[in-house]
Amino acid sequence: MRGQPDTRIFPYMEARKSMSMARRITEPKARSGASRNEDRLYAAVAGRDKALDGTFVYSVATTGVYCRPSCPSRHARRENMAFHVSPAAAKAAGFRPCKRCRPDAPPRAEEHARAVSEACRLIEAAEEPPTLAVLAEAVGLSPYHFHRLFKSITGVTPKAYASARRQKRVRENLTRRTTVTQAIHEAGFNSSGRFYADADAVLGMTPTTFRAGGKDMRLSFAVAECSLGAILVAASDKGIAAILLGDDPEALVRDLEDRFPKAELIGGNRDFEKIVAKVVGLVEAPGTGLDLPLDVRGTAFQHRVWQALREIPAGTTTTYAALAQHLGMPRAVRAVAGACAANTIAVAIPCHRVVRNDGALAGYRWGVERKRKLIAREAKS
Repeated sequence: MRGQPDTRIFPYMEARKSMSMARRITEPKARSGASRNEDRLYAAVAGRDKALDGTFVYSVATTGVYCRPSCPSRHARRENMAFHVSPAAAKAAGFRPCKRCRPDAPPRAEEHARAVSEACRLIEAAEEPPTLAVLAEAVGLSPYHFHRLFKSITGVTPKAYASARRQKRVRENLTRRTTVTQAIHEAGFNSSGRFYADADAVLGMTPTTFRAGGKDMRLSFAVAECSLGAILVAASDKGIAAILLGDDPEALVRDLEDRFPKAELIGGNRDFEKIVAKVVGLVEAPGTGLDLPLDVRGTAFQHRVWQALREIPAGTTTTYAALAQHLGMPRAVRAVAGACAANTIAVAIPCHRVVRNDGALAGYRWGVERKRKLIAREAKS
């Protein structure tokens, strides 16, 4: 009838009206979310955030190129920018890669790591240590830039790395070659004299003594008890060579024997007991320090780390990252952690004062619980 609504189309009209209203409500929210995401991406570009390289790229309409977030080029106006999930998406939109930041190439960090790895392989394979210029040319970098890059990633210079590799070869060769001279020359040293000049720092003893597993070397040692369990103190005529902590005294002695299988191990006399007493006193009160010489054996880099550890005040802690920064090698965090783990002189070289970035007490060769007790003890003193 005229004036009556058609019940067949009314529900359809109402549904269309409801859908239109829903769109008016939800679409602004969707646009708002996209806008917030673009704000975040633009902030990354404005701050040249390297951490987000590889997660997206941005294109510039006025130049027709697309870039990494960290591109050092002058920033374009925001209204000329668009963001893409990948270089492929930017290419599909008609843009070409920026020649300055090369967004279609692997991230710079990967390129740098690959270059240093290639240089390390060249050093390890060469009979004679390659020069800095040869290494830099092989990886396509300038000598100055390559030197800085290599040190920032490995924690040591190319020359020091090459020296460490040769020293490792000597240690390996000394255990299987018939003569010391043969072992030295096969490790890449042109003359025996050059090696013998630094042999004591490299091996902790003469090459002949090292080859014999510590033969003719005298180490005084004693095992005692302290609040952290069993403690073994060993010393050469130069100073304390080891302070080991554990639960089993016999296991500590076996550890010492494994390090010097042919050395003459001598039970400490009364004078040595005084040294042990001083070491135990250090464990019970780490802040007092130890006025005894140390016979510390390790690489040049390890010595730097261990010296830095001794400069950390009792009652305070630092992180592996902060320690690497202090040494001027912020990217050598893993190498610093490795040097801490290689320390065999507990407490006197206080690697227990180094914690992870989140404050977790991990990475202590004598047990996390002992590390916790030492830190708590120092905090109270």
